[in-house]
Amino acid sequence: MHKDHVYSTTSSKTTAEFASSFAEAAGTKGLVVHNQNTMDMSHTFGQHGVKVAEDFDLHMIQVCNPPKAAKSLSANPERAILMPKFIMTFSKDGVTQIRFLTYSEDNIKAVVADDEKFPGSLADTYKTIINLIDEAK
Repeated sequence: MHKDHVYSTTSSKTTAEFASSFAEAAGTKGLVVHNQNTMDMSHTFGQHGVKVAEDFDLHMIQVCNPPKAAKSLSANPERAILMPKFIMTFSKDGVTQIRFLTYSEDNIKAVVADDEKFPGSLADTYKTIINLIDEAK
């Protein structure tokens, strides 16, 4: 990845259907959806007494590889700032929109200095997640 990038695509599935398909696909690569019980933001907001429009269907899907993350963060806790990986899904004009933000290796190096392995490893993880998004949509 040469620059920061928002990967943007669509799906004919609902946000919930996409989230379920993504979680299933992610499992084949050792990744988990860390927040399955709280990714539906209308439900999460409702638990805090916040009302949203009836058709509000934003899902914030947090992706994690627990063994890899634990090893990585044990090696360098400075990496934590870039570790949460979220896929956003929402409806717009009757279509499920999917967004995933990736950071360039140069920006990763700027945030986590003196850590030669992490930028390449994180870039590889981004590629894997994008491939899984494409598989699940």
